[in-house]
Amino acid sequence: MCGRLNVTDDEFVRGLCISLGINLNLTPIIPNRFVRAASEVQIIREVEGRRVMQKAVWWLLLEPSTTGFKPSKYTSFNTRYDKLNVPRSAGYHPFRASRCIIPARGFGETEFDQQGKKKIPKHYHDLVAIDGAIAFGGLCKEYVNKETGEVTIGCSVITLPPHPKFADIHTKASPLMLPQDATVDEWLDSENQNVDSFSHLLIPAIRNDLEAIEIDKPSQHHPISTPFRIARD
Repeated sequence: MCGRLNVTDDEFVRGLCISLGINLNLTPIIPNRFVRAASEVQIIREVEGRRVMQKAVWWLLLEPSTTGFKPSKYTSFNTRYDKLNVPRSAGYHPFRASRCIIPARGFGETEFDQQGKKKIPKHYHDLVAIDGAIAFGGLCKEYVNKETGEVTIGCSVITLPPHPKFADIHTKASPLMLPQDATVDEWLDSENQNVDSFSHLLIPAIRNDLEAIEIDKPSQHHPISTPFRIARD
C-alpha cells in the first residue's frame, strides 16, 4: 500500500463510524480525497473502555520536534504483517495494546519499476468501495510532550502479502481490510492481547466490492482508463 487514503463524508463512511460507536455530532469526519502518508488522518480506537475518533499522524514512529513531534526518518505509515510478532519491531507492542481502525472510502496504489537504484512510478490506481466504506486495520502509538503534556498520536495501516486480484495494480502488498462484524469489537478491545485470534485476518482478503481506475497522478487525479470492478472475496 503506497500511502494514499480517500476519506469522504458520505453515508457509507458515516455509517461505518456510527456502527463503531462514534458520535459524529461531537467528532465530525474530516473529508480528504488525497490523504498522504505523514499527514493527518482520523482513527477510531478504544480509550479507557470508550470508543473515540481522534486525529493522528499517518506515521507510526514519531520523534521530538520544536513544535511537538514529527515523523521519524524510519518509514512507518505501513506496518508489515510479518513484523507484528517480532519483539523489537515497531508494531509489536501496538499490535497487542493499541490497535485502531482507519475508516475510509478508498485508497491509492502506486506500482514502481526498479531502474538501477531508483524506483520509477509505473502507474497509479485509485480504488473506491462500491456502496460501502473500508475499515482498515491499523496500529497507533501515543507520544507525550514532557513540557506541555500534549499528546500526539502516530498510526499505521497493517499491510499483508499481495492479493491476486490486485496483480495488475500493486504487486508488493495489500492493506488489511477488516470484516465489519464482531471482529471489529475484538480488534478495538484494548484489553484483548490474544493476538493469535487475529491470525486469520493476516491473510489477504478484499472485504468490499471495489471500483478501480488508473489515474495520471494522485494529486491531479485525472482518469486515464476505463473504471473496472474488483469483486470482494
